[in-house]
Amino acid sequence: MASEEEEFFYCEDEYGEEEEEAAADWDGLAVEADEDDLGLLEEDPPLRERRADCWAITEDSLSAAQQEDLSTVMNLLNIKQHHARALFIFHRWQIDRIYDYFDRKGRDRMLKEADIVLQEKSSIKLSRSVKCNVCFDDDLSLTNVSTMDCGHYFCNDCWTEHFNAAIDSGKKQIRCMEVKCFAICEEGIVRRLLGQKYPDAARRFDRFLLESYLENNDFVKWCPSVPHCGRAIRVGTGDRDCEVKCPCGVSFCFNCMEQEHSPCPCTLWKKWSIKNQGESENIKWIVKNTKSCPKCFKPIQKRDGCNLVVCTCGQSLCYLCGGPTGRTHTWTSIEGHSCNRFKESDQSVDTGRRQLERYTHYCNRFKIHEDSYKEQQQKLGPAVQEQVKRLESNRVRPRTLRDGDWLIEAHQRLLRSRQVVSRSYAFAYYMFGGELKAHPSEKRSLAPAQNLFENQQEQLERHVEQLSKVLVTDISALPDEEIVRMKQEVVNVAKILETLCGEMYSCIQDELLPLLMEPMNIAMYMPDGPEKAKLFSA
Repeated sequence: MASEEEEFFYCEDEYGEEEEEAAADWDGLAVEADEDDLGLLEEDPPLRERRADCWAITEDSLSAAQQEDLSTVMNLLNIKQHHARALFIFHRWQIDRIYDYFDRKGRDRMLKEADIVLQEKSSIKLSRSVKCNVCFDDDLSLTNVSTMDCGHYFCNDCWTEHFNAAIDSGKKQIRCMEVKCFAICEEGIVRRLLGQKYPDAARRFDRFLLESYLENNDFVKWCPSVPHCGRAIRVGTGDRDCEVKCPCGVSFCFNCMEQEHSPCPCTLWKKWSIKNQGESENIKWIVKNTKSCPKCFKPIQKRDGCNLVVCTCGQSLCYLCGGPTGRTHTWTSIEGHSCNRFKESDQSVDTGRRQLERYTHYCNRFKIHEDSYKEQQQKLGPAVQEQVKRLESNRVRPRTLRDGDWLIEAHQRLLRSRQVVSRSYAFAYYMFGGELKAHPSEKRSLAPAQNLFENQQEQLERHVEQLSKVLVTDISALPDEEIVRMKQEVVNVAKILETLCGEMYSCIQDELLPLLMEPMNIAMYMPDGPEKAKLFSA
């Protein structure tokens, strides 16, 4: 079965044949595009082709998903189910890590490191009765005694109380009662003995085993939907830095469980979200209505009086320009100070205001693109769908012009690219603001990398606006020749956007983030948005 990405490129090739037929019908209609833009079409986008192996698991299929992993390791190592579960919990359900340990250390050493004891010869002597070393009952028949893999045996009543106490304390792995023995008790014995006396505890034990698949698993997490949809999402080993979409429609970052936010790393996105909640309007008001003290940088608001203001720290300043002054003044002038002539700003003055203005710069652009995304999703989306219907219902036009899928695909590419532009400003605010520590040996590389990033950001922004302008046109009302031209332009610009987004992701992941001392990663670029989780079937 072909992957979603393979299907995407297949449709693209098929689509290209239709374009050639349309171009032949209208005798050499050409695309009007910049030379740089056409050059971008010569190569495929620099995308990482691997996509996350992503599954949506319902509560009903959770047991089957867990059993699938357990069976794999049971068959590989020839061990029992509770041994396989203990090994998975030790390695946090990372099957690739188990394969690696198995190759490097071998079966016996790997199991020993996980405190897994395999079946040993029982110490029970062949006799009609045995003694329990817990309750000291010395007249027990063999049918009233249970033995674990370690070879230790006790009476069923003592085992039952031990299991029940362990369940009450919330333990998911119950170990042998023998002192200093770490062997895991066999699940079948636990379930059977609890079921006879404490059926509720037996059900809780089964639930604990299922919960361990989620709580101790780095690659399975509940969908963060509210109200909860009842699904868990499982990704392939090594795919934690990814963005996924649950069948319920909620998209999120699998690593931090926040809304999708690439190409901004999780750490920076959390900082941005906290800073951006309610602060943007406050910052705008402060910049507009206050001046910063040139000494302590606190914002000052003047309500009345002359233009000489004295800060609480003792520094005098001119409220017109914010510059430092002496205190000798009249109502109309300040001695030794004049600010009617424009001067280039002194970088050593008003650091606090420059920080506010810098945040405002990035915050405004982030919000503008976020608002445009919402508007183009809610208003432009239905308008594009209506245009497609009109194109498909017009039987007078040639067949190649009645297909409107290219409009829908271009609209989706526009939305995706708009999100990338918006979040790139959140990333740039922290990356180039001096808050993040770079490796001393890499500081010289930051400036050229920043220049590359900002050039890509500018190109991406320009093409996003270009595609926005084209899609608001009522294409279905245009003459056939113009539709062919518009179709080629829209497809080309959409392709350019895909390339530019891929290049920006590569620049951030390969050029900028390696410069930092704190390790960070971003989810790989998905042209069609977050990976859609497929429903897991038993």
